[in-house]
Amino acid sequence: MKELIKDKIEELLSKEYACSRAELNGKQTVYSVHPEEGQRILKLLAYRNCVVICTSKDLHKKVRELLQGKSRDEMFEVPLVYGQTIHYVPGHSGGEGRPTWPDASCTFLFGGEVQSLNGLSGFENALAFDANGSTPTKAVCVAKGQHEIIGIAGAAESAADGVWEVGVDVVEGHRNAGLATRLVSGLTRELLERRITPFYSASVTNIGSQMVANRCGYVPYWVDTFGTILDGSSAYQPMVQDLLSGFMA
Repeated sequence: MKELIKDKIEELLSKEYACSRAELNGKQTVYSVHPEEGQRILKLLAYRNCVVICTSKDLHKKVRELLQGKSRDEMFEVPLVYGQTIHYVPGHSGGEGRPTWPDASCTFLFGGEVQSLNGLSGFENALAFDANGSTPTKAVCVAKGQHEIIGIAGAAESAADGVWEVGVDVVEGHRNAGLATRLVSGLTRELLERRITPFYSASVTNIGSQMVANRCGYVPYWVDTFGTILDGSSAYQPMVQDLLSGFMA
């Protein structure tokens, strides 16, 4: 199972960061160019002993000059990226048994069955539909209380075949009681039994989410940045524009 997870995660990272698996398993800093055209891209990845700096073509030379000779920590402090995220993979083959549900009932939905939840809102970390009713979520564990859904863990497809990202939401008033852990554990077990590789992501500032991953037997596997602040999404956009103007001069 460990080798399968390693293979699938490296397939995912190779696609997302435009690098080879040999580079991922090396000890060098890799500067790669993302093939997507028409958008400024800058994102960083720390995996095993390497760091990958992935940029759009227009930023490649400048970013390489900026980060040359910097340590890994210094690279991740560059003010042109944001959202450092820890990504976890299962550290075992599915847990010591299926979770119990003394205060709720749990339903597992897979594939097209997820469409039965179309229109449900408030669980965007686990399940989200677009205006056309489409969703990348392909599997969910749904916890119901007496009269309503109180929590969902969902798994969405990623860029690599058979690698799905797990997210969880619990209704306020039912948090801090182990429900998120049971949902993620249950969903993880179902996915592993289907030979699907799950991974779980948590912001470096979200201690609660990191604790859920730990309780479910997940282990940290790689760290990356959420993306680039060059796309207009930063809360400090005027400051970013000034910084970018000087950077590209």
